[in-house]
Amino acid sequence: MGTQANIEQGLTAWWQYNQELWQLAATNLGKAHPLQQALNEQNQADFQSWLSAINQQPDSFLKQQSEWWQTQFAIFQNSFMPHTTGEKAQVVSPERGDKRFVDADWQENPWFNYLKQSYLWFGQSLQNTIENTPGLDPKLKERLAFFARQSVNSMSPSNFVSTNPELLRLTLESNGQNLFDGLALLKKDLAKSSEMLRISMTNENAYTLGEDLACTPGRVVFQNHLFELIQYHPCTEEVHKTPLLIVPPFVNKYYILDLRTDNSLVKWALKQGYSVLMISWKNPDPSMANIAFDDYVVDGVLCALEQTEKQTGETQVHAMGYCIGGTLLTTCMAYIAAKRMKQRVKSATLLTTILDFSQPGEIGAFINEPTISALEQYNNQHGVMSGHLLGTSFSMLRENSLYWNYFVNNYLKGKTPADLDLLYWNSDSTNLTAACHNFILRELYLNNGLIEDKAVSIRGTKIDLGKVKQPVYFLSTRDDHIALWQGTYEGAKRLSSSVTFVLGESGHIAGVINPPDANKYGFWFDGQDNDDPTQWFESAQHQSGSWWPHWAQWLHQLAPELVPARAAQSDEQPGIYDAPGEYVKRVI
Repeated sequence: MGTQANIEQGLTAWWQYNQELWQLAATNLGKAHPLQQALNEQNQADFQSWLSAINQQPDSFLKQQSEWWQTQFAIFQNSFMPHTTGEKAQVVSPERGDKRFVDADWQENPWFNYLKQSYLWFGQSLQNTIENTPGLDPKLKERLAFFARQSVNSMSPSNFVSTNPELLRLTLESNGQNLFDGLALLKKDLAKSSEMLRISMTNENAYTLGEDLACTPGRVVFQNHLFELIQYHPCTEEVHKTPLLIVPPFVNKYYILDLRTDNSLVKWALKQGYSVLMISWKNPDPSMANIAFDDYVVDGVLCALEQTEKQTGETQVHAMGYCIGGTLLTTCMAYIAAKRMKQRVKSATLLTTILDFSQPGEIGAFINEPTISALEQYNNQHGVMSGHLLGTSFSMLRENSLYWNYFVNNYLKGKTPADLDLLYWNSDSTNLTAACHNFILRELYLNNGLIEDKAVSIRGTKIDLGKVKQPVYFLSTRDDHIALWQGTYEGAKRLSSSVTFVLGESGHIAGVINPPDANKYGFWFDGQDNDDPTQWFESAQHQSGSWWPHWAQWLHQLAPELVPARAAQSDEQPGIYDAPGEYVKRVI
């Protein structure tokens, strides 16, 4: 009787939870989004074009279908027929780095082995069919391949309890407690979601800025409507005469460059004897809808350069720009040249920076007139592009590792996400103003205007990247899915500068935040100056360890002079308040 009562209580609780979840989902995720409508229409048109192309080549399609069935039969034999010696080879194996099928039962249990291989073969054959369909526009193929991959990965047997051996065992052993715990986590995530489910990657209360992260001592020495300028306290008795000003991306918070003491680029640069200043962008709300890209150039970067001179007495700086911050910095340098103003940048370091947007990576699947127009409509209606929505969208570019992995871990295994500094930063989203995001989408991504001479105007002044002549250290990363290194290499060629191009191992974040003591990722450098990035790579030297010392040596050679350390706070320049300031603490 007690067992039956427990079952009834469990089913009642499960039913109530489901009712609450449906209500939350309908309230928070049921809002119409113009982008989704545009994508659905584009997908339908692309699918019809694909079917039409297949119908025109029936023999080719039938041949592919025959190969599909033959391989399916080989997978069945491989999975269920007995093997007498050794571990049986797989007909179809996961790609390198695919961690969905690491549980032993995916290999040892015939049914799950067959399920895994059959699923993988379905995905591969679908992609092969798209790639080998003649007569399709290359951009259409890219869109078909992208959305086909998204659909296939959403249907992975690893994403469902009934078809995942690890989840089945866990559910049986815990009497389903993992699913109840997962429902509770899902409920929390739905409550904070809007338009798209925000899956928690880490505990959002795990860290306190200024104590656990962004804790390098410094002082906010200037503030305007766009940014705060942080000057960090020196770590050496002498510093390089030329200070370092860092321009982080305004699509994320600055402290990716100042996480913990042992992986902070800011802290490391201070120890190398640099006076370091950092822009901390304000997290915009709808009242800032009309703040444009021009404003970030002039009232942002140029203003920070002027304030750096006031703080340090130096007319020129080493400037560093990360991601879109690098695009912004380069645009500002071109603007200064076009205005024939005093050039305040002695050298530029550009990290994973896109200047030529002709190779935007997988995000290119979204770059067309219908989707850009839909995003502009959304931005104009809301005043900002939601940082959470943007972050989830970028996560879906690496959906297995950055989305479905957390879906399974949180909601099906019922595990609370781990406390990780990088994931905390990744979840600490920032909005984009409508005017700025619209400019980036249309003028940079769609029209690729930045590389055209005088195609882009900043406050009425036409700019030309070819006028940027300062030395540039240009770091890209091999596995970057946001700024493809082959495309950034092409962008570097648009400058008239002496460019030192360096290619780090790993991706957009880990390849940059790569402290020497970790001894984790290496880099390539000193390749032949060639128009072909592949030839540059083949001729480049590889070095183990972080790129940070290589960059510091490059800076030192440009400006070796040392001066007594500069105080970030004095009676004459008291500043406003201590780092990390107030703008970085603003959440959305």
